[in-house]
Amino acid sequence: MNRRIALAAAALLTATPALAACGSSSPSSASSNAFGASVSAAPTYNASFPTVKLMIGGWDKQIYLPYTLAQKLGFYQKYGVNVVLSTEGSVSAEDALLAGDVQMSGAWYNHTIQLQDKGKSVEDVVQLSGAPGERIMCGTNSGVHSPADIKGKKMGVTDIGSGTDTLTQFIAAKAGIKRSDYKTIGVGAGAPAIAQLQRGNIDCMMTTQPTVGALESQGLAYSAIDLATVQGAQAAIGDQWPAAGVLAKTDWVNSNKATVQKVVDALVATMHWIHTHNATDIANALPQSFVQNPLVTKADYIKSLTQDYGQFLPDGLMPASGAQNVLKSLVLVKVATGNEDLSKTYTNDFATQAAKDGALN
Repeated sequence: MNRRIALAAAALLTATPALAACGSSSPSSASSNAFGASVSAAPTYNASFPTVKLMIGGWDKQIYLPYTLAQKLGFYQKYGVNVVLSTEGSVSAEDALLAGDVQMSGAWYNHTIQLQDKGKSVEDVVQLSGAPGERIMCGTNSGVHSPADIKGKKMGVTDIGSGTDTLTQFIAAKAGIKRSDYKTIGVGAGAPAIAQLQRGNIDCMMTTQPTVGALESQGLAYSAIDLATVQGAQAAIGDQWPAAGVLAKTDWVNSNKATVQKVVDALVATMHWIHTHNATDIANALPQSFVQNPLVTKADYIKSLTQDYGQFLPDGLMPASGAQNVLKSLVLVKVATGNEDLSKTYTNDFATQAAKDGALN
């Protein structure tokens, strides 16, 4: 990790105790440090509970809503753990995890495989989605309607080397298109990404809600390739492609199993809650700044969540063929060898125990 990461780590760690002490902040009232990372303490802080810092790869993205929803529903406290949430800024959630800024990161499963090849032992302790929750959104005059049309285009991704970058490469490769056949540009998400499309700097971007809804409502882009719904992902990829989950260093997991179990219990309970409530209930439970802001109206947020609802898994378990499907995609785009030990990249043990702990009741 570089100096930028070290500085961001210091800022995050400095902010956390003060936030924890106040005991009332939430993502809608979070503070931001100079490095673009926002930090939030749990609504209620219990000094007798273990505390975990968890950085999310964009907490207002629909694909990552379970982390904040668990906090708003009081499930972390119910299961006996203080979870201090933060959202990535100039430092990615995975880099913050590796640097020791946080104990857990809300990120995509594929990173565990790629990090294994770099000698890093990181595992997914609970799986929240069975589909990426993303769409390739293309400008109205782009002419892109299938993966084959990506050739020669300027493709926006969250960041170079990110999960959206890897997944874009995979979708293109399945159509026989190499990365050198198109240009990849890191554009982030939200307003900055939309501005890049408006300026003509990109033809398409892989992005998620609420950016998708904003592009559609403004008539700027359409969904050319659907990776958000189960049906769409199966059509484009061929099977489930698990994405959002909770990553942690294996040595930390092994030394803190009781604490990990509490976090997983809370998130599995949240996944069960999601599957027993509708999109309106979920939107009402989230910070209102997430669901109604200059980017999206609440009605559009609910509409898009209703459409993409199926990406969320009900029980926190890795789908049976999920890990293997992700590995195959990484091998195809040559960011994995195929010799990785998948048994070390995820575990269903905590989610299985969560069911026994009553998280699915």
